[in-house]
Amino acid sequence: MKRFNLYLTILLLLIIKISYADGNKTDANVIGHVLAKGEHLPFVTISVKGTTIGTTTDETGHYQLINIPVGTNIIRAQSLGYKPEDIEISIIAGETKEIHFELEEDVLGLEEVVITSDRNETNRKDASTIVNTLTPKIFARTQSITLSEGLNFSPGLRMENNCQNCGFSQVRMNGMEGPYSQILINSRPIFSGLAGVYGLELIPTNMIERVEIIRGGGSALYGSNAIAGTINLILKDPIQNSYELGVNTGLIGVGMNGSGDPAADNSLNFNTSLVSSDHKTGMALYGFYRNRKPFDANDDNFSEIASLKNTTLGSRFFHRFGTRNKISADFFNIKEDRRGGDKFENLPHMAGIAEVVEHNITTGALTYDQFLGEADLLSVFASGQKINRDSYYGANYSLSDYGYTENFTYTIGAQYNAHFSITKLVVGAEYKSDWLEDTKLGYPDVANATPDSIPLIENTLIANQNINTQGVYAQYDIKWSHLAFSVGVRYDHYDINNKEHESADKTGDVISPRVTMKYDMQGALQARASYSQGYRAPQIFDEDLHIETSGSRRVIHENDPNLKQETSHSFMASLDYNKLLGKVYFGFLMEGFYTKLNDAFVNEIGNPDDEGTVIYTRTNAETGAIVQGINIEMNLVPVSTVSFKGGFTIQSSKYEEAQEFDENSFFRTPNKYGYFTADWQTTKTLGISATGNYTGNMLVPYFGSKASDPESGELHTSKQFYDLGIKFRYNIKLNGATLQLFTGIKNIFNSYQDDFDYGINRDPGYVYGPMNPRTVYFGLKIGNMLK
Repeated sequence: MKRFNLYLTILLLLIIKISYADGNKTDANVIGHVLAKGEHLPFVTISVKGTTIGTTTDETGHYQLINIPVGTNIIRAQSLGYKPEDIEISIIAGETKEIHFELEEDVLGLEEVVITSDRNETNRKDASTIVNTLTPKIFARTQSITLSEGLNFSPGLRMENNCQNCGFSQVRMNGMEGPYSQILINSRPIFSGLAGVYGLELIPTNMIERVEIIRGGGSALYGSNAIAGTINLILKDPIQNSYELGVNTGLIGVGMNGSGDPAADNSLNFNTSLVSSDHKTGMALYGFYRNRKPFDANDDNFSEIASLKNTTLGSRFFHRFGTRNKISADFFNIKEDRRGGDKFENLPHMAGIAEVVEHNITTGALTYDQFLGEADLLSVFASGQKINRDSYYGANYSLSDYGYTENFTYTIGAQYNAHFSITKLVVGAEYKSDWLEDTKLGYPDVANATPDSIPLIENTLIANQNINTQGVYAQYDIKWSHLAFSVGVRYDHYDINNKEHESADKTGDVISPRVTMKYDMQGALQARASYSQGYRAPQIFDEDLHIETSGSRRVIHENDPNLKQETSHSFMASLDYNKLLGKVYFGFLMEGFYTKLNDAFVNEIGNPDDEGTVIYTRTNAETGAIVQGINIEMNLVPVSTVSFKGGFTIQSSKYEEAQEFDENSFFRTPNKYGYFTADWQTTKTLGISATGNYTGNMLVPYFGSKASDPESGELHTSKQFYDLGIKFRYNIKLNGATLQLFTGIKNIFNSYQDDFDYGINRDPGYVYGPMNPRTVYFGLKIGNMLK
């Protein structure tokens, strides 16, 4: 590790020296405008390829680039919803040239630039793997104020709530649980297991530029846990002077029979970015505040949706030393107070049930980019995330269930992207460290004790784990005419140290290959196929850091000392058809997936002790598991003002031998689920959006008092759910700004679970279906980039 840091330091000093040598002024400028269908386009990104120079068009569609490098340059104009255009020009010192662009619409998003496919910028249609993107436009149409709400609108993904008390949630991809998906922030794997417990509900969408999603194994490039796929959060970049402010009010549970009063859900967000006149320095600021009251769906005085207070503040900064290098820094802090149960006005230990967490999450990242040659790019990076969590998971007025958790994750590394005539090469090295300490505080639980008689109880260390992973990877891409082929491999060495249970210490060496192929069968039809191998290390996962609590039962997760690494073999194949049929844009994707899990992780349920505590022990299945199915996606744009997008998944997730309840199917995993979004811009000022999510039947364990044997539990089959929503928006021009008023309803027909368990002895894990009942909302936004 010390040698790795030394190499990175020497490399950084070298490229900084190159940076300052590259900072000469040329007084060579380019000015112009960007049009589409004869109208000027505002906020189009204009960049010089192979450099870090860039700007955007202003509100009138005009731009200016200054101090362009002397020689031949390629100027690119690109904007979401349009095909990028490149113009090659020759520049001499002291010269100003006028270059105009005329962009064509990219209605189906085929020309979007994505980076998650091979850790290299490429057009979506040229990527060897299918990359789905979630943009601010999708978040706005679906009224997704946090990431967790927006992930339901991508093929193969489904968000679910796993706890009736606190709302512990996870995203399932291709039928596999949350820990099988790798969550990245700006392509860095610093989203830890502790952050994953509630993290997807904590990240506001106003800090996200876009989300790139790859289904299928990606371990060859991104490391452990990328078995089901990769979700990459790209944060907003300061590329123009802009601002936006929004407020939103929601009422959860409107018109529900048998429930209490609707719960208010209020939020405030802002974004702004500032760029210097020479476009060498820029900074983006964003903030988010949310206050959600608890909601009781069955009027038993215990919440089904937890209360939540969340404050997020963050910034992104960049500076260009010269024309071919840039340093970028990210920082954001999330503070959260969350509580579920009853008696919210009292201290946690004075409630019948209380699951309470207070998070303080701080994330920072630093990246240095240096272009070498015509387009080769060297990146050196470091990022880290620090989490402090105070918690209480207790019932029956227990004083002994307070806890404190600390988690620090950081990664450092370097990556080099080399471009040749028909080939590309990506090589890189990463070092990741994840330290976690979970403590149960030493409060006594002695009824009617006097201060003199209370025994001194020391804190109990629940977990003290340190994981160090060293990884190197490479991917080689080559393209012959209609065929594109890539092969990649990653080597990881991980070292898991458990200071409390030395028998749980693990080490491993993993080689993860990846092979992909894309063939352009004709202009509109593409075929893709891939094979990848992945793994999950035998470590602590997010569900281990959440305790399921009721008055009669507590569920705690832990690893078996002999737990082995889980490995996977994934195969995918797809057909992607996109074409303009007359005046109708049509896109259709069919994708098949098959994943074989060896030494699959399963739970062994222990017997409750005298206090009702049940240990779920993670072990390896004697055989394995198979996850397979089909994802279908369709895009339809009949006219420029109307668009429709939908996706549907049919899949099967089964162990090769029966597990809990003598059942081999994965629990909480429907075999069918899907979504749709539709949008109609009726006039220049009025727009209407419609959304829907379908959730099929699934098997859900139940251990409540209504079970024939609460200790052994029973298996229920859920019903189907159809969650439909509608939103209206109205824009008002205010000089250089736009004011948008909006209102809508989520889950119009209240397709929501109606058999929640009751009272203090309820089973809080018996929760399924849509995450929210009928919700009415309204609000406004104002900004200079609203459409």
